[in-house]
Amino acid sequence: MQLSLSQKEFIRTHGERDVRELALRFSRDDMALLLSQIAGRQMARLKIPSWYEREEIFYPAHLSLEQASSELTARYKASLVSAVTGTSAKERSGRFADLTGGMGIDFAFLAPLFGEADYVEQNVELCDIAEHNFGVLQLHHARVRCASAAQFLREADPYDLIYLDPARRDEAGRKVFRIEDCTPDLTELCTLLLEKAEKVMVKYSPMLDIALAVKTLGHVGEVQVVSVDNECKELLFLLSKTAGAAPQYVAVNLKRSGEQERFSFTMAQEQQAAISFADAPGHYLYEPNASILKAGAFKGVAQSYHLQKLHTNSHLYTSDERIVDFPGRVFEVVSFFVPNKQNSKAFTRETKKANIAVRNFPMTVAEIRRKTGLAEGGDLYLFATTLSDERKVWIVCRKV
Repeated sequence: MQLSLSQKEFIRTHGERDVRELALRFSRDDMALLLSQIAGRQMARLKIPSWYEREEIFYPAHLSLEQASSELTARYKASLVSAVTGTSAKERSGRFADLTGGMGIDFAFLAPLFGEADYVEQNVELCDIAEHNFGVLQLHHARVRCASAAQFLREADPYDLIYLDPARRDEAGRKVFRIEDCTPDLTELCTLLLEKAEKVMVKYSPMLDIALAVKTLGHVGEVQVVSVDNECKELLFLLSKTAGAAPQYVAVNLKRSGEQERFSFTMAQEQQAAISFADAPGHYLYEPNASILKAGAFKGVAQSYHLQKLHTNSHLYTSDERIVDFPGRVFEVVSFFVPNKQNSKAFTRETKKANIAVRNFPMTVAEIRRKTGLAEGGDLYLFATTLSDERKVWIVCRKV
Protein backbone atom coordinates (compact mmCIF):
# COMPACT_ATOMS: atom_id res chain seq x y z
CA MET A 1 0.00 0.00 0.00
CA GLN A 2 3.03 2.27 0.17
CA LEU A 3 3.31 4.77 -2.68
CA SER A 4 6.74 5.78 -3.98
CA LEU A 5 8.00 9.36 -3.76
CA SER A 6 7.44 9.86 -7.51
CA GLN A 7 3.88 8.52 -7.25
CA LYS A 8 3.12 10.86 -4.33
CA GLU A 9 4.57 13.79 -6.28
CA PHE A 10 2.42 12.94 -9.33
CA ILE A 11 -0.73 12.76 -7.16
CA ARG A 12 0.20 16.03 -5.43
CA THR A 13 0.86 17.80 -8.76
CA HIS A 14 -2.22 16.55 -10.62
CA GLY A 15 -4.60 15.96 -7.72
CA GLU A 16 -7.16 18.54 -8.87
CA ARG A 17 -7.19 17.55 -12.53
CA ASP A 18 -9.91 15.57 -14.30
CA VAL A 19 -8.91 11.89 -14.17
CA ARG A 20 -10.22 11.29 -17.70
CA GLU A 21 -7.99 14.04 -19.04
CA LEU A 22 -5.03 12.60 -17.12
CA ALA A 23 -5.69 9.14 -18.54
CA LEU A 24 -5.45 10.51 -22.08
CA ARG A 25 -2.43 12.71 -21.42
CA PHE A 26 -0.09 10.36 -19.54
CA SER A 27 1.14 6.86 -20.27
CA ARG A 28 2.69 5.07 -17.28
CA ASP A 29 2.69 1.48 -16.09
CA ASP A 30 1.20 2.59 -12.78
CA MET A 31 -1.36 4.95 -14.29
CA ALA A 32 -4.40 2.95 -13.14
CA LEU A 33 -3.18 3.09 -9.55
CA LEU A 34 -2.44 6.82 -9.73
CA LEU A 35 -5.83 7.62 -11.25
CA SER A 36 -7.67 5.59 -8.60
CA GLN A 37 -5.81 7.44 -5.83
CA ILE A 38 -6.47 10.86 -7.38
CA ALA A 39 -10.17 10.04 -7.84
CA GLY A 40 -10.31 8.80 -4.25
CA ARG A 41 -8.70 11.94 -2.88
CA GLN A 42 -11.03 14.15 -4.91
CA MET A 43 -14.06 12.39 -3.43
CA ALA A 44 -12.55 12.42 0.06
CA ARG A 45 -12.05 16.19 -0.01
CA LEU A 46 -15.73 16.75 0.76
CA LYS A 47 -16.75 13.33 2.03
CA ILE A 48 -13.91 12.60 4.49
CA PRO A 49 -11.98 15.88 4.95
CA SER A 50 -9.82 14.64 7.83
CA TRP A 51 -8.63 11.73 5.65
CA TYR A 52 -8.02 14.02 2.70
CA GLU A 53 -5.49 15.93 4.80
CA ARG A 54 -3.37 12.77 5.20
CA GLU A 55 -1.41 12.00 2.04
CA GLU A 56 -0.60 8.48 3.24
CA ILE A 57 -4.24 7.33 3.16
CA PHE A 58 -4.78 4.72 0.44
CA TYR A 59 -8.12 4.64 -1.38
CA PRO A 60 -9.96 1.51 -2.60
CA ALA A 61 -12.01 1.06 -5.78
CA HIS A 62 -14.48 3.85 -6.51
CA LEU A 63 -17.57 1.79 -5.57
CA SER A 64 -16.31 1.10 -2.05
CA LEU A 65 -15.71 4.81 -1.47
CA GLU A 66 -19.01 5.79 -3.06
CA GLN A 67 -20.98 3.43 -0.77
CA ALA A 68 -19.07 4.39 2.38
CA SER A 69 -20.41 6.74 5.04
CA SER A 70 -19.32 10.35 5.06
CA GLU A 71 -17.22 11.71 7.89
CA LEU A 72 -20.18 13.81 9.04
CA THR A 73 -22.48 10.79 9.47
CA ALA A 74 -19.66 8.66 10.94
CA ARG A 75 -19.01 11.31 13.60
CA TYR A 76 -22.74 11.40 14.31
CA LYS A 77 -22.80 7.63 14.86
CA ALA A 78 -19.88 8.00 17.27
CA SER A 79 -21.84 10.62 19.24
CA LEU A 80 -24.83 8.25 19.41
CA VAL A 81 -22.70 5.36 20.62
CA SER A 82 -21.03 7.56 23.20
CA ALA A 83 -24.44 8.66 24.52
CA VAL A 84 -25.87 5.12 24.56
CA THR A 85 -22.88 3.28 26.02
CA GLY A 86 -21.43 6.08 28.13
CA THR A 87 -17.98 5.53 26.60
CA SER A 88 -15.64 8.20 25.24
CA ALA A 89 -12.32 8.37 23.39
CA LYS A 90 -10.62 9.42 26.65
CA GLU A 91 -11.89 6.41 28.59
CA ARG A 92 -11.61 3.86 25.75
CA SER A 93 -13.22 0.84 27.37
CA GLY A 94 -15.28 -2.15 26.23
CA ARG A 95 -15.26 -4.26 23.07
CA PHE A 96 -16.49 -3.26 19.60
CA ALA A 97 -16.75 -5.02 16.24
CA ASP A 98 -17.67 -3.73 12.79
CA LEU A 99 -18.77 -6.85 10.90
CA THR A 100 -18.98 -5.17 7.48
CA GLY A 101 -15.80 -3.10 7.55
CA GLY A 102 -15.69 -1.94 3.92
CA MET A 103 -13.56 1.17 3.54
CA GLY A 104 -13.48 1.52 7.33
CA ILE A 105 -14.80 5.06 7.75
CA ASP A 106 -17.46 4.20 10.34
CA PHE A 107 -15.01 1.87 12.08
CA ALA A 108 -12.34 4.58 12.25
CA PHE A 109 -14.66 6.97 14.12
CA LEU A 110 -16.24 4.33 16.39
CA ALA A 111 -13.10 2.40 17.33
CA PRO A 112 -11.54 5.20 19.46
CA LEU A 113 -14.45 4.83 21.93
CA PHE A 114 -13.45 1.28 22.82
CA GLY A 115 -10.51 -0.56 24.36
CA GLU A 116 -10.76 -3.40 21.80
CA ALA A 117 -11.92 -2.91 18.20
CA ASP A 118 -12.28 -5.58 15.50
CA TYR A 119 -12.67 -4.66 11.82
CA VAL A 120 -14.23 -7.61 9.96
CA GLU A 121 -14.30 -7.77 6.15
CA GLN A 122 -14.33 -10.70 3.72
CA ASN A 123 -12.67 -8.80 0.85
CA VAL A 124 -8.91 -9.40 1.15
CA GLU A 125 -7.94 -6.20 -0.72
CA LEU A 126 -10.12 -4.03 1.54
CA CYS A 127 -8.56 -5.72 4.59
CA ASP A 128 -5.07 -4.86 3.33
CA ILE A 129 -6.08 -1.25 2.68
CA ALA A 130 -7.73 -0.99 6.11
CA GLU A 131 -4.62 -2.38 7.82
CA HIS A 132 -2.54 0.32 6.14
CA ASN A 133 -4.99 3.17 6.77
CA PHE A 134 -5.54 2.32 10.44
CA GLY A 135 -1.79 2.61 10.91
CA VAL A 136 -1.83 6.05 9.28
CA LEU A 137 -4.73 7.04 11.55
CA GLN A 138 -2.86 5.70 14.60
CA LEU A 139 -5.62 3.24 15.45
CA HIS A 140 -3.04 0.88 16.85
CA HIS A 141 -5.58 -1.14 18.85
CA ALA A 142 -7.60 -1.98 15.70
CA ARG A 143 -7.52 -5.65 14.67
CA VAL A 144 -8.27 -6.54 11.05
CA ARG A 145 -10.11 -9.86 10.61
CA CYS A 146 -10.57 -11.21 7.09
CA ALA A 147 -13.80 -13.23 7.33
CA SER A 148 -17.51 -13.10 6.55
CA ALA A 149 -19.76 -11.53 9.17
CA ALA A 150 -21.58 -14.80 9.88
CA GLN A 151 -18.38 -16.85 10.13
CA PHE A 152 -16.71 -14.37 12.47
CA LEU A 153 -19.81 -13.92 14.64
CA ARG A 154 -20.25 -17.63 15.32
CA GLU A 155 -16.74 -17.89 16.79
CA ALA A 156 -16.51 -14.46 18.48
CA ASP A 157 -16.55 -13.61 22.18
CA PRO A 158 -19.24 -11.14 23.37
CA TYR A 159 -19.03 -7.43 22.50
CA ASP A 160 -20.44 -4.25 23.99
CA LEU A 161 -21.35 -2.99 20.50
CA ILE A 162 -21.59 -4.61 17.08
CA TYR A 163 -22.04 -2.44 14.01
CA LEU A 164 -23.16 -3.58 10.55
CA ASP A 165 -23.73 -1.85 7.22
CA PRO A 166 -25.04 -4.70 5.02
CA ALA A 167 -24.07 -4.52 1.34
CA ARG A 168 -26.96 -3.31 -0.78
CA ARG A 169 -26.00 -4.77 -4.15
CA ASP A 170 -26.62 -8.26 -5.50
CA GLU A 171 -24.09 -10.46 -7.32
CA ALA A 172 -24.84 -8.63 -10.58
CA GLY A 173 -24.12 -5.24 -8.98
CA ARG A 174 -27.78 -4.15 -8.93
CA LYS A 175 -29.06 -2.18 -5.94
CA VAL A 176 -31.33 -4.02 -3.50
CA PHE A 177 -33.40 -2.60 -0.66
CA ARG A 178 -35.04 -5.46 1.25
CA ILE A 179 -33.28 -6.69 4.40
CA GLU A 180 -33.29 -10.29 3.19
CA ASP A 181 -31.63 -9.27 -0.10
CA CYS A 182 -28.72 -7.45 1.58
CA THR A 183 -25.45 -9.11 2.62
CA PRO A 184 -25.35 -10.28 5.33
CA ASP A 185 -29.04 -11.11 5.63
CA LEU A 186 -29.90 -10.02 9.17
CA THR A 187 -33.10 -12.08 9.22
CA GLU A 188 -30.71 -15.02 9.65
CA LEU A 189 -28.30 -13.33 12.08
CA CYS A 190 -30.44 -11.23 14.44
CA THR A 191 -30.75 -13.83 17.20
CA LEU A 192 -27.02 -14.56 17.17
CA LEU A 193 -26.17 -10.84 17.10
CA LEU A 194 -28.14 -10.19 20.28
CA GLU A 195 -26.52 -13.20 21.92
CA LYS A 196 -23.09 -11.76 21.14
CA ALA A 197 -23.62 -8.04 21.87
CA GLU A 198 -25.27 -5.76 24.41
CA LYS A 199 -26.06 -3.25 21.65
CA VAL A 200 -26.28 -3.61 17.87
CA MET A 201 -26.34 -0.73 15.41
CA VAL A 202 -27.39 -1.42 11.82
CA LYS A 203 -27.20 1.01 8.91
CA TYR A 204 -29.53 0.67 5.92
CA SER A 205 -30.46 2.68 2.84
CA PRO A 206 -33.10 5.42 3.23
CA MET A 207 -35.06 3.57 0.52
CA LEU A 208 -35.91 0.85 3.06
CA ASP A 209 -39.48 0.60 4.42
CA ILE A 210 -38.95 1.59 8.08
CA ALA A 211 -42.06 -0.04 9.52
CA LEU A 212 -41.32 -3.32 7.76
CA ALA A 213 -37.69 -3.18 8.90
CA VAL A 214 -38.69 -2.67 12.54
CA LYS A 215 -41.02 -5.65 12.32
CA THR A 216 -38.45 -7.82 10.51
CA LEU A 217 -35.47 -7.04 12.75
CA GLY A 218 -37.29 -7.06 16.09
CA HIS A 219 -35.73 -5.78 19.35
CA VAL A 220 -35.43 -2.27 17.85
CA GLY A 221 -35.16 0.34 20.60
CA GLU A 222 -34.53 3.36 18.37
CA VAL A 223 -34.73 4.32 14.71
CA GLN A 224 -32.54 7.19 13.53
CA VAL A 225 -33.37 8.78 10.17
CA VAL A 226 -30.27 10.76 9.19
CA SER A 227 -30.08 13.49 6.56
CA VAL A 228 -27.22 15.77 5.54
CA ASP A 229 -28.21 19.25 4.39
CA ASN A 230 -31.77 18.00 3.88
CA GLU A 231 -30.83 14.94 1.80
CA CYS A 232 -31.77 11.67 3.48
CA LYS A 233 -28.61 9.56 3.68
CA GLU A 234 -29.16 6.58 5.99
CA LEU A 235 -31.37 4.74 8.45
CA LEU A 236 -29.87 3.53 11.73
CA PHE A 237 -31.56 0.82 13.78
CA LEU A 238 -30.39 0.45 17.40
CA LEU A 239 -31.11 -3.05 18.68
CA SER A 240 -30.85 -4.48 22.18
CA LYS A 241 -32.26 -7.42 24.14
CA THR A 242 -34.15 -5.04 26.42
CA ALA A 243 -35.83 -3.02 23.64
CA GLY A 244 -39.58 -2.62 24.06
CA ALA A 245 -42.27 -3.05 21.44
CA ALA A 246 -42.46 0.67 20.53
CA PRO A 247 -39.15 2.15 19.33
CA GLN A 248 -38.27 5.82 19.60
CA TYR A 249 -37.96 7.58 16.25
CA VAL A 250 -35.39 10.36 15.83
CA ALA A 251 -35.35 12.43 12.64
CA VAL A 252 -32.08 14.36 12.41
CA ASN A 253 -30.82 16.73 9.74
CA LEU A 254 -27.06 17.34 9.99
CA LYS A 255 -25.84 20.59 8.48
CA ARG A 256 -22.31 21.07 7.23
CA SER A 257 -22.33 24.32 9.20
CA GLY A 258 -22.37 22.20 12.37
CA GLU A 259 -26.03 22.76 13.28
CA GLN A 260 -28.52 19.93 13.78
CA GLU A 261 -32.29 19.72 13.44
CA ARG A 262 -33.81 16.96 15.59
CA PHE A 263 -37.35 15.75 16.02
CA SER A 264 -38.22 12.76 18.25
CA PHE A 265 -41.49 10.84 18.53
CA THR A 266 -43.08 7.43 18.84
CA MET A 267 -45.60 5.96 16.44
CA ALA A 268 -48.24 6.06 19.18
CA GLN A 269 -47.68 9.81 19.53
CA GLU A 270 -47.92 10.25 15.78
CA GLN A 271 -51.16 8.29 15.53
CA GLN A 272 -52.76 10.12 18.47
CA ALA A 273 -51.67 13.64 17.45
CA ALA A 274 -54.56 16.07 17.09
CA ILE A 275 -54.16 18.57 14.24
CA SER A 276 -56.26 21.09 12.35
CA PHE A 277 -56.37 22.01 8.68
CA ALA A 278 -56.09 25.49 7.20
CA ASP A 279 -58.70 26.83 4.79
CA ALA A 280 -55.93 28.76 3.03
CA PRO A 281 -52.20 29.43 3.44
CA GLY A 282 -51.34 31.89 6.23
CA HIS A 283 -48.41 34.31 6.28
CA TYR A 284 -45.86 31.49 6.52
CA LEU A 285 -45.42 28.13 4.80
CA TYR A 286 -43.40 25.27 6.31
CA GLU A 287 -41.81 22.22 4.70
CA PRO A 288 -40.37 19.66 7.17
CA ASN A 289 -36.87 18.39 6.49
CA ALA A 290 -36.30 15.14 4.60
CA SER A 291 -35.73 13.07 7.75
CA ILE A 292 -39.07 14.03 9.28
CA LEU A 293 -40.89 13.19 6.06
CA LYS A 294 -39.10 9.82 5.74
CA ALA A 295 -39.80 9.01 9.40
CA GLY A 296 -43.50 9.74 8.85
CA ALA A 297 -44.07 12.42 11.53
CA PHE A 298 -46.71 14.14 9.42
CA LYS A 299 -49.12 14.95 12.25
CA GLY A 300 -46.64 15.09 15.13
CA VAL A 301 -44.63 17.95 13.62
CA ALA A 302 -47.82 20.00 13.17
CA GLN A 303 -48.91 19.43 16.75
CA SER A 304 -45.47 20.11 18.24
CA TYR A 305 -45.03 23.42 16.43
CA HIS A 306 -48.71 24.53 16.55
CA LEU A 307 -49.12 24.54 12.79
CA GLN A 308 -52.07 23.85 10.53
CA LYS A 309 -51.76 21.34 7.74
CA LEU A 310 -52.81 22.26 4.21
CA HIS A 311 -54.10 18.78 3.32
CA THR A 312 -53.81 15.25 4.68
CA ASN A 313 -51.50 14.24 1.82
CA SER A 314 -49.71 17.52 1.06
CA HIS A 315 -47.28 17.56 4.06
CA LEU A 316 -47.04 21.34 3.93
CA TYR A 317 -47.96 23.46 6.95
CA THR A 318 -48.88 27.06 7.67
CA SER A 319 -49.22 29.70 10.38
CA ASP A 320 -49.66 33.45 10.67
CA GLU A 321 -46.85 33.80 13.18
CA ARG A 322 -43.34 32.67 12.27
CA ILE A 323 -41.97 29.60 14.09
CA VAL A 324 -38.24 30.33 14.41
CA ASP A 325 -36.92 26.87 15.37
CA PHE A 326 -38.92 24.82 12.86
CA PRO A 327 -36.91 21.77 11.63
CA GLY A 328 -37.14 22.42 7.91
CA ARG A 329 -37.59 25.19 5.40
CA VAL A 330 -39.67 28.28 6.20
CA PHE A 331 -41.19 30.57 3.56
CA GLU A 332 -43.08 33.85 3.61
CA VAL A 333 -46.19 33.58 1.46
CA VAL A 334 -46.49 36.21 -1.26
CA SER A 335 -49.71 34.98 -2.88
CA PHE A 336 -51.64 31.88 -3.83
CA PHE A 337 -54.12 31.18 -6.60
CA VAL A 338 -55.93 28.49 -8.56
CA PRO A 339 -53.74 28.01 -11.67
CA ASN A 340 -56.43 28.48 -14.33
CA LYS A 341 -55.53 30.01 -17.67
CA GLN A 342 -56.20 33.58 -16.60
CA ASN A 343 -54.34 33.39 -13.30
CA SER A 344 -51.38 31.52 -14.79
CA LYS A 345 -50.95 34.10 -17.54
CA ALA A 346 -51.13 36.97 -15.08
CA PHE A 347 -48.45 35.35 -12.94
CA THR A 348 -46.03 34.50 -15.77
CA ARG A 349 -46.47 37.99 -17.25
CA GLU A 350 -44.75 39.40 -14.14
CA THR A 351 -42.50 36.42 -13.28
CA LYS A 352 -39.85 34.87 -15.52
CA LYS A 353 -38.21 32.35 -13.18
CA ALA A 354 -38.99 30.48 -9.97
CA ASN A 355 -37.97 27.42 -7.95
CA ILE A 356 -40.84 24.96 -8.41
CA ALA A 357 -41.85 22.12 -6.09
CA VAL A 358 -44.82 19.75 -6.41
CA ARG A 359 -46.55 18.40 -3.28
CA ASN A 360 -49.76 16.41 -3.85
CA PHE A 361 -50.52 17.98 -7.23
CA PRO A 362 -51.51 16.35 -10.55
CA MET A 363 -48.63 17.83 -12.60
CA THR A 364 -44.87 17.35 -12.50
CA VAL A 365 -42.32 20.15 -12.20
CA ALA A 366 -41.34 19.60 -15.84
CA GLU A 367 -44.97 19.89 -16.98
CA ILE A 368 -45.43 23.15 -15.04
CA ARG A 369 -42.27 24.56 -16.59
CA ARG A 370 -43.47 23.63 -20.08
CA LYS A 371 -46.86 25.17 -19.39
CA THR A 372 -45.52 28.42 -17.93
CA GLY A 373 -42.12 28.87 -19.57
CA LEU A 374 -40.68 29.66 -16.13
CA ALA A 375 -36.89 29.28 -15.87
CA GLU A 376 -35.20 27.72 -12.84
CA GLY A 377 -33.79 29.98 -10.11
CA GLY A 378 -34.46 33.36 -8.58
CA ASP A 379 -35.73 34.16 -5.09
CA LEU A 380 -39.33 33.07 -5.69
CA TYR A 381 -40.57 29.59 -4.76
CA LEU A 382 -43.71 28.10 -6.28
CA PHE A 383 -45.37 25.21 -4.45
CA ALA A 384 -47.99 23.42 -6.52
CA THR A 385 -50.23 21.65 -4.01
CA THR A 386 -53.75 20.79 -2.84
CA LEU A 387 -55.67 22.47 -0.01
CA SER A 388 -57.96 20.78 2.51
CA ASP A 389 -61.04 21.61 0.39
CA GLU A 390 -59.35 19.82 -2.57
CA ARG A 391 -58.58 23.03 -4.44
CA LYS A 392 -55.45 22.75 -6.58
CA VAL A 393 -53.37 25.89 -6.01
CA TRP A 394 -49.99 27.45 -6.59
CA ILE A 395 -48.45 29.10 -3.55
CA VAL A 396 -45.85 31.76 -4.32
CA CYS A 397 -43.39 32.56 -1.55
CA ARG A 398 -39.88 33.61 -0.58
CA LYS A 399 -37.53 31.70 1.67
CA VAL A 400 -37.11 33.22 5.13
